[in-house]
Amino acid sequence: MMPSRYSSLALSLYILERLTEQSWKREDLITLVAEFFERTDKKIDDVGQKLSRTIADLRDCGFAIDCAPHRPYTLVESSFPIILSASQRQTLYLAAHFLTEMNFATEAQQLVRLSHLGETDSPPDIQVDFSPPTNYSAPQCRRLLEELQDRCAQQYRFTLRYIDSQKQDLTMDLDRCELRLHDGTLYLFAFVPDLEQYHRHLRPELVYRNCLFRIDRIKSVGPPSAQAWVHSSFPTLTIRYRMTGPLANYEPRRIHEQVIERNLKQKYVEIETKEDCPFWFRQRILRYGSNARVIDPPWIVKEIATILRKAASNYDDIPGP
Repeated sequence: MMPSRYSSLALSLYILERLTEQSWKREDLITLVAEFFERTDKKIDDVGQKLSRTIADLRDCGFAIDCAPHRPYTLVESSFPIILSASQRQTLYLAAHFLTEMNFATEAQQLVRLSHLGETDSPPDIQVDFSPPTNYSAPQCRRLLEELQDRCAQQYRFTLRYIDSQKQDLTMDLDRCELRLHDGTLYLFAFVPDLEQYHRHLRPELVYRNCLFRIDRIKSVGPPSAQAWVHSSFPTLTIRYRMTGPLANYEPRRIHEQVIERNLKQKYVEIETKEDCPFWFRQRILRYGSNARVIDPPWIVKEIATILRKAASNYDDIPGP
């Protein structure tokens, strides 16, 4: 919010507010500060010099603001005091604890430092037992994650060297991609345009070119190419399934799901969902056991039926009741 009158404090807060939004080139930040002075009826001969002095004052107050020749002003860390209630401190403590258990120690410590959290802020009625398979804070893993975040931000195709579950060393080109956390494991989720050269019997649906890559199996990330991403979003597959029995009152909580039919007399609800990862859908639907049945498309129905029959065959030698 632009103040109506000039003061050094108002200018400092205005610059900080802009820096929390994004990094700014010096000339762009000078333009913003000049507009600040115009709106507050303050006459300044050298706006650039005033900006430099204010940035220096902010650094003296403990705000880490990075800049260098030909590089923008970036707020690295803020020392602005945060006033929180007891419940808010407990919430942040729990978030920091989850990050620590995920081995994101750096991010967890940022929360602790910002909020000055201690053991007394631990929620009294919540315990966490969470052990991810990978130390995501290890230096090598952190560098890999930074490279992947950079590629996702640039939105250009790049190559990935990966060791799959069969111990094959694969190098493939990736199009659209993003990092996803699922059941305590961090994945790179990506569209692979030429996946058929690795899987001869790949289904024709584009959704089967959406692939999961476990972070701990990625060996290296190539530089961005000159070809921009082709897809603005991941291809999806429409699936319909039915929940019965104790799950007949199921209410979808995922934004891509909607209720198609709810029959209270026969105790079932039919749901249609748009999935970009059939593998995760299968994992989820199998958890519901006999209370869920996939209806469409037919080949997904067959896949689920085959998995369930194979699972049941593991108990063929168990005598019945």
